[in-house]
Amino acid sequence: LSPVFCLFAEFDDAANLLAANPDATTISIDEPVEIPKNQHGRLQEPGREEDDELLGTDDSDKTELLAGQKKSAPFWTFEYYQTFFDVDTYQVLDRIKGSVFPVPGKNFVRLYIRSNPDLYGPFWICATLVFTIAVSGNLSNFFIHLGRPTYHYVPEFRKVSIAATTIYAYAWLVPLALWGFLMWRNSKVMNIVSYSFLEIVCVYGYSLFIYIPTAILWIIPQKVVRWVLMIFSLCLSGSVLVMTFWPAVRDDNRRIALATVGTVVLLHALLAVGCLAYFFDAPELDFPAPIIPAHNGTTVITKSH
Repeated sequence: LSPVFCLFAEFDDAANLLAANPDATTISIDEPVEIPKNQHGRLQEPGREEDDELLGTDDSDKTELLAGQKKSAPFWTFEYYQTFFDVDTYQVLDRIKGSVFPVPGKNFVRLYIRSNPDLYGPFWICATLVFTIAVSGNLSNFFIHLGRPTYHYVPEFRKVSIAATTIYAYAWLVPLALWGFLMWRNSKVMNIVSYSFLEIVCVYGYSLFIYIPTAILWIIPQKVVRWVLMIFSLCLSGSVLVMTFWPAVRDDNRRIALATVGTVVLLHALLAVGCLAYFFDAPELDFPAPIIPAHNGTTVITKSH
């Protein structure tokens, strides 16, 4: 019976309080008090929910908090850099699949990278691409000149160093410049979304994966086939970059936004065209024909390329 007496006691206290102060309100301790949810500082414009979901702004505070907890170790310790490679095989394969088969309207950072950006995949993708281009370029040169009696195959190991310098410079310097540009524009336009440097490196690294099978197919000694493969790969990888960075800059000045995305695509196209032109379609050089003296006093001129 104690709950009944407590209930009557509560009613008596409420009645006494109302008698003393008619404007007072009472709240039962058994009733849950609803706490109003946090309101946004600005009204949501029509269609902005999809943009916020695309850019990941809804969970940006939570993501930054988790990222800060995850990388709380000092930068001079091994544990700090170990977090950049804390991915499993399934995550890497899922991100590779997302870069090869981009879905229109889906943000690559939002779907694959933001939860756990890594350097493992981009590093090994770039390393594999370096050796694939260098080896395929040598094989292509060998097959083109195969059958010529004056041709002697000599491996060009310098192509490995040239490919490594080109690809790693592109995969690190271009994201660094883009990250700095987004940070600068973010200080001028509040709606600009600035990705972290690690996220941008991730996007660029995984976007280069499509060129690995393409470089293998570039061994085919047909220029038309090579250029068709290059354009196809450029469209796939370039679409990943466009769908990632266009939502971040489209609230900026229209000309600046278009120029930013155009520069991203142009640099990506220059990398593909440059690799194809230098390593596979390099022009043949005509060397002076050596003069070989014969035993009967005549000279024999041989033609070489």
